[in-house]
Amino acid sequence: MYRISELAQHVGLSRSTLLYYEKLGLISAKRQANGYRSYSENDLQRLVLLQQLQAGGLSLKECQACLEAKIDREKLLHRLDVLDDEIAKKQKARELLSSMLGMNSMRDWHQTIEQQAPSAHLEWLIKQGFDEKQAMRLKWLSKDMNEHDRYMQDFNLVFEALETWGPGSKADRLKALNRVANQINTILEIGCGQGIATQILAENTQATITAVDNEEFALDALMQKMKAKGLDNRISTVCANMTSLPCEAASFDLIWSEGSAYIMGVEAALKAWKPLLKENGVLVLSDAVWSVDKPKQGIVDFWQKEYPDMTTTAARIKQAEAAGYELIDTFSLSEEAWQAYYRPLEARLNELKEELYGSSVLADIEREIAIFHQRAGEYDYQMFILKNSKIG
Repeated sequence: MYRISELAQHVGLSRSTLLYYEKLGLISAKRQANGYRSYSENDLQRLVLLQQLQAGGLSLKECQACLEAKIDREKLLHRLDVLDDEIAKKQKARELLSSMLGMNSMRDWHQTIEQQAPSAHLEWLIKQGFDEKQAMRLKWLSKDMNEHDRYMQDFNLVFEALETWGPGSKADRLKALNRVANQINTILEIGCGQGIATQILAENTQATITAVDNEEFALDALMQKMKAKGLDNRISTVCANMTSLPCEAASFDLIWSEGSAYIMGVEAALKAWKPLLKENGVLVLSDAVWSVDKPKQGIVDFWQKEYPDMTTTAARIKQAEAAGYELIDTFSLSEEAWQAYYRPLEARLNELKEELYGSSVLADIEREIAIFHQRAGEYDYQMFILKNSKIG
């Protein structure tokens, strides 16, 4: 026989809990002559069995039912499903914590958060110690802060040697520039890279050009090229992020951005850059868009992962109009524009395959090139020429 204090010690429960169990009829005390409660070996074993049932996730009421009658199989199956769901959630939590500690990749997590809460994602990355420039690139390139430094090193190794960092051609740039009817005295080029479009703008206008990029080496290469062409006197470079441009409002007749607005989100870029345009100023930007209603699933899977905000030309035009722009013209880039980007990129990868063996950059770019070869008109790069039609 056990006194209540002894029973409590054996099963690791409090005196009040045992009294509650007794009230429910789970155990039954006998009163001794001195008034103290005493419990039997059977009470002890019922408590041990009760604790084992509770360890299976059963409620106290369900445990009592199991002790007093045949087990309800359907109820246990339901409880098992609930437990499996809880385990899956806890496993996800564990994976996230281990990723944050650098034990495994955070790539999938970054991609999910980028789709669901892009602004909060950027703010959080900055709080983790990345500056805005690093955080922007982390969002759209490596998507894994634990391998970011290595990824960026490999990424720069590939692209530093390439003049073109995205689809585009001289003919397409001139076509877009010719659609800009107003006098152009000041140009802001956002995401200028090493200056392939900058040169076209400088050679075909008399405007002063502010060329912005977040890579110093790209801006240095741009200025060397412009000096060699005798065009540097009208060009100034700024190393900055497109989300926080150090420019005064209503300063530019033309803003030019090829293939870079997607980094901050095209809809956000339309709103953020508009105040920098003069009245009736023009924004020219290019962006990847869907060309068919139902593209192949493999292509959809790739772009949903790499560019979840990708949409149609019609949707982008609606966003522009809602932001206060008037559409001047829009057209798809030529096949020449695609080849001007992918031919040198493939050649560069072939040069570096041995050096980049096992690199995430190599795998990512090879996957992008494979999707490009499957493109078959299912997606395009679209040039948009937009006039600042509403001020304020």
